[in-house]
Amino acid sequence: MRIALLGYGKMGMAVEKIAIAKGHEIVYKVNLENAYDFIPVSLKKVDVAIDFSMPTAAVDNILKCFEAQIPIIVGTTGWYDQFEFIKEKCELEQQAMVHSTNFSIGVNLFYKINRIMASMMHHFDGYDVRIEEIHHTAKQDHPSGTALSMAQQIMDEFKEKVSIKDRLIFGKENNVPGQSAKPNELLIESYREGEVTGLHKVIYESVIDTIELTHDAKSRFGFAKGAVMAAEWIQGKKGIYTMDDILNLDEILKS
Repeated sequence: MRIALLGYGKMGMAVEKIAIAKGHEIVYKVNLENAYDFIPVSLKKVDVAIDFSMPTAAVDNILKCFEAQIPIIVGTTGWYDQFEFIKEKCELEQQAMVHSTNFSIGVNLFYKINRIMASMMHHFDGYDVRIEEIHHTAKQDHPSGTALSMAQQIMDEFKEKVSIKDRLIFGKENNVPGQSAKPNELLIESYREGEVTGLHKVIYESVIDTIELTHDAKSRFGFAKGAVMAAEWIQGKKGIYTMDDILNLDEILKS
């Protein structure tokens, strides 16, 4: 495949290494220096675009790919307030797109386990649930897109949780005890420290015990591997998809 990288920071570089190792070619890159020169015709020699850019750039990048009739894989988060508009446009114009708040195969397995766990835990009184996420200090959006996806899965089961309370904390040492959420709020504590790639926890706590689900990303290459897998999978397809469609986990659970 001939790939365009929309966003050539640390994630874009990780995608490049994975793609080249699998025999693909990077034919176009967008970074801060040439972003203003990026127009649909820039994609004329491209088979698929992979976007790990900025929340402020993602929607414009998606629309340019639609105009160029190029499938796009979107790993950028922080733009989902415009998701319904993009979804409608993708379906109406018969474009092709895979979006995910996290392309890591491990995280998508974690999503499935999180949903199953929530479907069980909401039957038992005495447990409250919260999410912790830790990322590097350069990450702009909070909570992380991964944490928001996890939160929605939990709230689908815990109907009493009707909103999210987000606490942004720079370093665990700066956490102020006692700042809990209201009973109808799902607390997400978003820590920003060092060069942490991404750590997510779902914590169920009662006066009797604590149950934790944890995913700790050791490097960016897990995200990159999933994004390249999605780019390979989307070839020849139309429509809007997620990693659920690619990994087919429901069928695996049935087998």
